Amino acid sequence: MDPTEAKNTVEQKDPPCEAGRDSIVESVVAKFLQRSAVGIKKYGVTLDRTDLGFKDWIQHAQEELMDAILYLEKLKQQAGK
Repeated sequence: MDPTEAKNTVEQKDPPCEAGRDSIVESVVAKFLQRSAVGIKKYGVTLDRTDLGFKDWIQHAQEELMDAILYLEKLKQQAGK
């Protein structure tokens, strides 16, 4: 950015935050809690379960990430239309 552009740039300030609170973090935490409740209702277990081994957890994570890649590909294809 040259100096002329810098002079024309308006510094945008974020609104003041409530002490110690971040609305984005709170939103994500709420979604995690909701997802946990759905999982407990659907599967009857929590992530505290001890019946799965290390490789089982890796497999679960891999499958979830593969699903995420599919969702991203779908969105890319929709965006290209």
